[in-house]
Amino acid sequence: MVDVSAKSETQRTAIASGVLRMQMATLELIRSGKIAKGNVLTVADVGAVMAAKRTPDIIPMCHAIQLAGVSVEFAEVLKPDHEGCVGIKVITTVSCIGQTGVEMEALTAASVALLTIYDMCKAVDRGMRIGSVQLEEKRGGKSGIWQRGISK
Repeated sequence: MVDVSAKSETQRTAIASGVLRMQMATLELIRSGKIAKGNVLTVADVGAVMAAKRTPDIIPMCHAIQLAGVSVEFAEVLKPDHEGCVGIKVITTVSCIGQTGVEMEALTAASVALLTIYDMCKAVDRGMRIGSVQLEEKRGGKSGIWQRGISK
């Protein structure tokens, strides 16, 4: 594990996202609250927060960080892909005041939210696909601001 003890504490934020592609009928079941396991997006939100908090338990060499906040947003992806699937995009934002960043916590939160949706809906759509899990932005620390698609 990298020694971060000499680093200054700064406000740090990371935003990650990912997409779960599914049949339109599956999205309709989620919207209408008719998935047998319960309210899919509420459970995925809780799963994402829990995952962010437990990231150092599952990612080797990841520092334990006292998180200040975790938020989860969901957006429908209605433009069909090459297989005719629509989707749900998950966007997670994690923040702390610390000596190291929260990118891994944001990425883990997004991944677990997507996995939770998959788990809750797999009985009706086993062909769902998780993809495009990525860091969108990070702020704080010596390197400052990094945003996907914007080069320094």
